[in-house]
Amino acid sequence: MKGNITQYGQPCPIRDVLNQIGGQWSLLILEALSGRTVRFNVLNREIEGISRQMLTRTLRRLEEDGYIDRKVFAEVPPRVEYSLTELGDSFMVPLQLLIQWADEHHSSICRARRLYHELQRGQFN
Repeated sequence: MKGNITQYGQPCPIRDVLNQIGGQWSLLILEALSGRTVRFNVLNREIEGISRQMLTRTLRRLEEDGYIDRKVFAEVPPRVEYSLTELGDSFMVPLQLLIQWADEHHSSICRARRLYHELQRGQFN
């Protein structure tokens, strides 16, 4: 197996999915769309730190993979709304478990990091 391709020339499912949704912004966008339809500017305001360009790029990638639906309304100015597809909705089940796990264990992870860095500094002093 080389990279994301299996010996049969097909993408490795785990790597393929994680490469697409594992980016810095994808999970935040999916969570922001959970259970509702949202306009671009609302997403841009709600997702702190994301640029308009990165939001556009990530939305396109999520749409390409079938997680979200983009609906354009023929109005002036044009209105664009985003929502989860059935696939995106089904992904929210494991995502919510991951979010819950992260909330429950984040302080332990932070403590472990601090301890690791303290030990590393001690070795080099």
